[in-house]
Amino acid sequence: MKIGIGSDHGGYLVKEEIKQYLKDKYELIDFGTTSTDSVDYPKYAFLVGEAIQKKEIEKGILICTTGIGMSIACNKVYSVRCAKVDNLEEAVLTREHNNSNVIAMSAKKNIEEMKQIIDTFLTTEFSGEERHVRRVQMIDGYEG
Repeated sequence: MKIGIGSDHGGYLVKEEIKQYLKDKYELIDFGTTSTDSVDYPKYAFLVGEAIQKKEIEKGILICTTGIGMSIACNKVYSVRCAKVDNLEEAVLTREHNNSNVIAMSAKKNIEEMKQIIDTFLTTEFSGEERHVRRVQMIDGYEG
């Protein structure tokens, strides 16, 4: 599976640690940033989202100080379903119910917990239940 990862300056150090953790399990593309120098987080959220849209990657991981801004920005890209995830249950449910293709996380979380959440997100399948398929189609089809 090809995974995209991105962060702003607040998530850079955590992103680098997550990359090391995932490098032997997945093909990774790092969309930046490349340091702790201040940057505008939407740029990196858009890059990961656009790679999802173009099918260059299958899933994405975004890390910033809170995860909130990245999730908002990434969801502006058509065909992205980015969830701000804080725990294992949310990682499971966002995949099973929403077929989310990107997660956004806070760099303030414990790194070991983040690794578990990411593993869960990347290995949990969409349920395919009719009600969830219908709801995802409603989301994907909306252009308000």
